[in-house]
Amino acid sequence: MSYPATPDDIQRFKDAFRLHPAGVALVAGNTAEGLVGLTLSSIASVSADPPVLSFSVTRSTGSAGGILSAGTFVVHFLTDQQAQLAMNFARTGSPRFTEEQGWQTLPTGEPYLPSASMALRCTIRETLPVGPSVLILANVLDTYQGEPATPLVYRDRTFFSGGGLEALPVE
Repeated sequence: MSYPATPDDIQRFKDAFRLHPAGVALVAGNTAEGLVGLTLSSIASVSADPPVLSFSVTRSTGSAGGILSAGTFVVHFLTDQQAQLAMNFARTGSPRFTEEQGWQTLPTGEPYLPSASMALRCTIRETLPVGPSVLILANVLDTYQGEPATPLVYRDRTFFSGGGLEALPVE
């Protein structure tokens, strides 16, 4: 690829990641303006000791800006039964934090979704602006284990059940 990237380079890069499946998470926090949340497929483990994860947001306004300004937030790993919830938090103006979605509040004030397979309470360790995006490194403060469930996966702008995953023999 050339730098700066050409429109064709940018499209090929987007196509490469569009076809690469990724787990789906919902990040939710509480700010002075109210509850904020967004759907992500960019969650990655960075370190186990200390426990640190990373994700990126494409701008620093709206829900993403709210997460950046929240003191703490919770990363929820979604199950294949939560595709509609993921879509609601991916679209502006869709229902969020409703009673029907099953939200609760942690004693520390963050919104918590007990039906997630795992939830990680975090605080921002550092941020790095990259083009129009922001890479977030977050310290994991607490973990909340939900019921074991099939993960929700995102590929080519579509949600899938991760239940079709079959281990392959390797030497």
